[in-house]
Amino acid sequence: MGKEGARVLLLTFLLFLTLQSADMKATISPSLALVTLSPFKLFTLSYSYRCLVISKDPPAVLSALIAGIATNYKPLYFFDEINAIGAEMDESSMPALQNHPRVVLAIPDRLYEVHTTHSWEFLGLETSGGNATDRWKEAKFGEGVIIGNVDTGVSPTSESFRDDGLPVPRGWRGKCDAGQDTTFCCNKKLIGAMYFNAGIQTESFPEGSPPLNKADLNSPRDYVGHGSHTLSTAGGGFVAGASAFGHGSGTAKGGSPRARVASYKACYAPGCSGLDVLAAMLTAVADGVHVLSLSLGAPPSDYANDPIAIGAFYAVQKGVTVVCSAGNSGPDPGSVSNLAPWILTVAASTMDRDFPAYATFGNSTIKGQSLSNGTQPAGEQYQMISGDKANAANQISDNSTLCLAGTLDPAKVRNKIVVCTRGVNGRVEKGLVVKQAGGIGMVLCNDAGSGDETVADPHLLPAVHCSYSRCKDLLDYLRSTEFPVGSIAVGTKLGVKPAPVIADFSSRGPNTITPQILKPDITAPGVDVIAAYSEEVSPTGLPFDDRRVPYNILSGTSMSCPHVSGIAGLVKAKYRDWSPAMIKSAIMTTASTGANDNRQIQDETGVAATPFSYGSGHAKPVLALDPGLVYDTTPDDYTSFLCSLKPTQLPLLSVLYGANASNPFTCSKKSLSFRPENLNYPSISTACLAVSGTTTVKRRVKNVGPAAYSTYTVSVVQPAAGVRITVQPDTLRFGKIYEEKSFTVKLEVYDAAAAAGYVFGSIEWSDGNHRVRSPVAATTKCE
Repeated sequence: MGKEGARVLLLTFLLFLTLQSADMKATISPSLALVTLSPFKLFTLSYSYRCLVISKDPPAVLSALIAGIATNYKPLYFFDEINAIGAEMDESSMPALQNHPRVVLAIPDRLYEVHTTHSWEFLGLETSGGNATDRWKEAKFGEGVIIGNVDTGVSPTSESFRDDGLPVPRGWRGKCDAGQDTTFCCNKKLIGAMYFNAGIQTESFPEGSPPLNKADLNSPRDYVGHGSHTLSTAGGGFVAGASAFGHGSGTAKGGSPRARVASYKACYAPGCSGLDVLAAMLTAVADGVHVLSLSLGAPPSDYANDPIAIGAFYAVQKGVTVVCSAGNSGPDPGSVSNLAPWILTVAASTMDRDFPAYATFGNSTIKGQSLSNGTQPAGEQYQMISGDKANAANQISDNSTLCLAGTLDPAKVRNKIVVCTRGVNGRVEKGLVVKQAGGIGMVLCNDAGSGDETVADPHLLPAVHCSYSRCKDLLDYLRSTEFPVGSIAVGTKLGVKPAPVIADFSSRGPNTITPQILKPDITAPGVDVIAAYSEEVSPTGLPFDDRRVPYNILSGTSMSCPHVSGIAGLVKAKYRDWSPAMIKSAIMTTASTGANDNRQIQDETGVAATPFSYGSGHAKPVLALDPGLVYDTTPDDYTSFLCSLKPTQLPLLSVLYGANASNPFTCSKKSLSFRPENLNYPSISTACLAVSGTTTVKRRVKNVGPAAYSTYTVSVVQPAAGVRITVQPDTLRFGKIYEEKSFTVKLEVYDAAAAAGYVFGSIEWSDGNHRVRSPVAATTKCE
């Protein structure tokens, strides 16, 4: 297919057609086709066509119909589970398709971006001596659970996925498809691996995007490293002596280290096609996974236009817990993605481990970060030179300051530490330029625009990355003396305070699709996480880096997501019959908003973070394994929620009910009048609060504690200003296990000016042993 072609997603979903004013019922007519067309752009959403197309034909008939209309029509996937087709066709076919009387809605296919040794100790599953807690043992380390991962594949030779001899759980229906990779093998730990590439194969990549690698394209093997890292974090086995470049040495393991794992490769160097992701998700559900982890996402879109939301909705109805990353577009407000309420959305925060590096000069030392695999001998000092004074002949100092390739004079640099400025070329690449010119170390200084954000990179020589504010002293020193000298040291530090701190890159709320659902849901470690890596690629991914490592350090919500997937595996292992909503509730309501310095979790600026940064708080897996009460969201709840939204959301109901021509789904009068904030969710978010009077939100909780007879009393943390929260009744008495009780939360505005912006509080139910907490976000503003 040439550059004039485009990828199309054809979904024969049910769409809201008519609103019958006589009895206020909405009827969804079956077998409608969702057709989409988009240029294939990396990490952006820009479409030539976004089409609303209606068809009353099933997928097979629809395919024949479109084949008679479209030029170069090529079906890619037949999604029988949700009556859908994924296809390619020329853009020139779209006007005729748009005007066809049987075509209704367009969903753009787009590229999604792929968003440890110590982290489980920080999360409380093991002691400081490395011993497992009783709760971790009670959950049998996730034994019997299958965790599926949609990502860049898996490294089958990693020690994290070695065969541990445990049996494959009953109900597993998947396979190991090695494709053209004759050396790829699965085992009783890595029980399945598949790859999906029909959607990614197009010539419509934007200029500069990486080309497709044929070996990568036709194998489940990980040629990026991301998939091995995320899957091992969720369900990797115990591996003693793991480290990254000698840093953070310890026993690597996933949250559910005795779970079985399966890899569904739908992501490649350019990104992840929505078609491939959806195909992977549906296959994983059919294979029998219990938890599905996706460390990827795209800018927010309506749920019915988002393949991840669609696939997740189907998965949850089949009993599969779906965990997704929140995105790396923080700290901008409203940047959080994967917003559907049936998804468990994970933000990223730090842990109490750091990889500090130090640059010493004169009588001063400044701190930065590094993963250099070399430290200069203690006590020795070396000559230093700033990049602007190390310029080669015919090179301007503006270029040598940045340590661009070919700009440094070896005669000036040899055996010296070079101070480079961040910008233009890569951080690790600057170190290569210094090394090639004969330098023995690098201090990488932020410019004013980069501020104080620093990164622990696996540099090719002893190096330290320092903030703009700290580098000022170094630059002053270099200017003040004719013969500047210094040294570099790197290391690992535990017990860092405060921790956790919300990562600056972690995407933030509010939810831009349905502000009545608070997102993200939870936060977990996502900064400098050590986990398995693929030795098919360098630790930096840069073409000049010929190093290979079995474990690597990465940061992102991609890393926090599988931490929660591993926790979900533990809860599933202990409570086999729990619904995905109950598992999600257990993780959310037991989370903590406190840090290890006895203060509230902070954001990247050092001020107290809000639920728009951390959701319900920082995950506490030990508490999640005994939550006391849970909020269970039923299929009827989701039905009412979707019926209350605008009609474009309603095709998802066909996935829930499998409606057909003889039995179309109808939204009842009750569901049409449902308020989205009344979805039985473990957190509470309200917009459009009445300036006068009260707004009431409804919730239900289910007793899952060890005692059949229990009494819970509520306590309220009021917002700082603007809104007053009351809960009725304030006491709930349970007489049996799984008994459910209802209550209401009333929000009264007493200061309209203060409530015009979001205010935050919380409610907490306690029986003396369990604490079941829900954050509350509220505003009078209508999003």
